[in-house]
Amino acid sequence: MNRASAGRRDSRSDCLVEVEARTKGGIVVELASKVKSLYGSDITGLAVSVLEALGVPHARVTIQDEGALPFVLAARLESAVRRIQPSLSKEYLPDPARQLFSPPGKEHLRRSRLYLPGNQPKFFPNAGLHRPDCVILDLEDSVHPDEKDAARLLVRNALRVVDFGYAERMVRINQGREGITDLHCLVPVMPDTVVVPKCESAEQIIEVDREIQRIRREVKISREILILPIIESALGIHNAYEVASASKRICALAIGLEDYTADIGAERTVQGRESLYARQALVNAAKAAGVQALDSVFSDVDDVEGLAESCREARAFGFDGKGCIHPRQIRIIHQAFAPTGKDIAWAQQVTLAFEAAQKSKMAVVAVGSRMIDPPVVRRAQRDLALAVASGVVPSNWRADITLQSAPMDSETVLPEGE
Repeated sequence: MNRASAGRRDSRSDCLVEVEARTKGGIVVELASKVKSLYGSDITGLAVSVLEALGVPHARVTIQDEGALPFVLAARLESAVRRIQPSLSKEYLPDPARQLFSPPGKEHLRRSRLYLPGNQPKFFPNAGLHRPDCVILDLEDSVHPDEKDAARLLVRNALRVVDFGYAERMVRINQGREGITDLHCLVPVMPDTVVVPKCESAEQIIEVDREIQRIRREVKISREILILPIIESALGIHNAYEVASASKRICALAIGLEDYTADIGAERTVQGRESLYARQALVNAAKAAGVQALDSVFSDVDDVEGLAESCREARAFGFDGKGCIHPRQIRIIHQAFAPTGKDIAWAQQVTLAFEAAQKSKMAVVAVGSRMIDPPVVRRAQRDLALAVASGVVPSNWRADITLQSAPMDSETVLPEGE
């Protein structure tokens, strides 16, 4: 085969490219674009640069541009070339154009994680403006099997050049060998977190973790890459604790209810009675393993009150966040997972009392009739951090709201108000 195409001409911010490999004549580019008069030479120059970098000296290239950004055009061109030459070892990496923030860490807020189909670049550039805690560039369920290869390159380029703000940059890989191929392409461009779908055993996580570490060593990456398993079956729920504790790099455990309810032969309902056991079991497994628990997506984007109620229930169960499939769900999720006024007042009282006890070198503190031990202090600190992140209380209410809990094993007590 000496001709292949990639991309779409019926989607904004995308393009359809066709590459025909030739034996002579250099690189000839034919461009159809509404912005040809302004950017035609730039688009043509980029096409030539991509093909030369991939080792293609002679080709006829046809581009039907629908407003594709350079990283999209480059990915589409590379996809077409790879479809002609499947064993191609070269790649074209756009210059990184984003600030690489510090790794989010296991304690990063994950109230909201916004799913973005990996083959639809129109959603990438503005995703960070909606301020999700996490963005998930999805290579699995949202991508047709015939487009996995092209989506992989789009996501790779997006991780290099798109500014997602302070959102944790996650990639949901495929299952099995396809997922390992995803890792080979994406680990070198350093996603913050790899999302592993349909987990049913610790062995799945161990294999993914081992491959991530092998690639990190090979390309000399010091930056840590976290892992987020999704449990989506009855067997997965049965083995949830083993999955959650399979690697020290696991930051959270999530549940996927569409696949879970299908697996047990139940219809997914808004009330969620059919998944009550699974959700509570997942929370228990995650917390037993010392990681966050994340609830499934709420699929009806128009049911605002239903989403809010689902989030309140999830928080009451012990979940730390929820998935979303539309940006307008983010604000509702953040509000629902924010501490209430009563929670905040109690957390401030506990924190102030703890501060005073620390200054007085007292190890145990009581607020009213309740003895405050380290887990309560940590809960108060987390509630205050959530309140600040949600904009419920000002960030300057305390210079430092992330106090370090010290051992509290003395019998010395600080009475309320002292």
